[in-house]
Amino acid sequence: MIFPNLVTSNKAAFYAKLNQIAASLKTDPDFIECVMYLESRLDPTAYNANGGATGLIQFMPATAISLGTTTASLIRMTNLQQLDYVLRYFAPFIGKLNSFADVYGVTFFPIILSKPDSWILHSDTLSPEKIAAANKIFDLNYNQQITAGEFRTAIYKLLPASVATYLRSKIGAAAGRSIG
Repeated sequence: MIFPNLVTSNKAAFYAKLNQIAASLKTDPDFIECVMYLESRLDPTAYNANGGATGLIQFMPATAISLGTTTASLIRMTNLQQLDYVLRYFAPFIGKLNSFADVYGVTFFPIILSKPDSWILHSDTLSPEKIAAANKIFDLNYNQQITAGEFRTAIYKLLPASVATYLRSKIGAAAGRSIG
C-alpha cells in the first residue's frame, strides 16, 4: 500500500483484490496502484472531460466498450467493481508487466510495451506531433515528439520522490530498459 489514504472506501477489500489481480497478471500491485494514483488519485469517480476518460485507470470510452462496459457504467461502480475492469484491461499483457513503466505504458499507449527507448510514440491515426501536443509533460526535450525513453523517464518525475525511488528499486537489471 503506497497511497492508502486515497482509498476512501473498501480499503482492506480493495487492497486484497488489487493483490489478487497483480498476482494473476504476474506483476507488482504497487505498479498498478501508482498508475491509478497518477491517472485518478485512486478515485473511481474521476472523470476527464477532455476525451471522456473515466475511473481508476482513466478508461477511454472506446476502451470501456471493448471491455464490455461503458464509461457511464464505470463511473457508477465502486472501486472494487472497477478493479474487475482493470484486470480485463491488463489481461492481454500477462507476464509482460515487469515494471511501473510497463504498466503505465500499457495504460497510456499500449504499443509502447517492448519498444526501444528511441521509438517515437505514434500510430496510424495519431502523428507524433499530435501526441506530444496533447501530452507535453512527457516531451522532455520539447521537440514535439515523445520517445519511449522520454515517457519512461517522465513518469517517475510525476510521482513523489520517495515513491519513484521505491519503484526504481524494484526493477531488476534484467528489465533492460532505462527507467529515468
